[in-house]
Amino acid sequence: LYRYVPAARDAQGRPDLQRGQLQVAQVNDALQIQWLDLAQPNPGKSDLQTRHQLKAATRFNGGEGIWYRDGVVYFTTKGDNRVWQYTPATGALRVIYALAESKTPILSGVDNITATAGGDLLVAEDGGHMQIVIIDRRGQLAPLLRITGQDSSEIAGPAFSPDGSRLYFSSQRGGAEGSGITYEVSGPFGRFVG
Repeated sequence: LYRYVPAARDAQGRPDLQRGQLQVAQVNDALQIQWLDLAQPNPGKSDLQTRHQLKAATRFNGGEGIWYRDGVVYFTTKGDNRVWQYTPATGALRVIYALAESKTPILSGVDNITATAGGDLLVAEDGGHMQIVIIDRRGQLAPLLRITGQDSSEIAGPAFSPDGSRLYFSSQRGGAEGSGITYEVSGPFGRFVG
């Protein structure tokens, strides 16, 4: 897990991305993140790759989707079927779903993630049951939808229309002859917004 810290701000107060520091996360036993500076963020072909530069960096198992909402970063790791929550203001990291420990293990192959304006998370599966699963603000899970007949595909890119009345997502290889297909689903999604 990396972050970029700009060195300055422009005249409008926005971060100036021309100069800054790339950092990598180190997670301690209390699940607090400390950020470590990378000395060589743009290595050449014969240099040590960025992910191998700091042995103290925490390596997550198959990072996939990431989403930022209201001061919180959510991300998924497919290798261990986990959904994580990181709060930058406090440095706190926590697992909000882990297939291996869940009492409702209905979500596997965790992949893309998004959040509703109301704070619920939608996690798309790569494999698993080809579902989009809701994790509500209390941590409760429920399948929202399931695609059938496309077992060799994966769900990607869930996103809501601005008014929350439509959900869009794609099946990477679910169309004719293995091409992708994008779906638009209308429904009572407005109740998830606001």
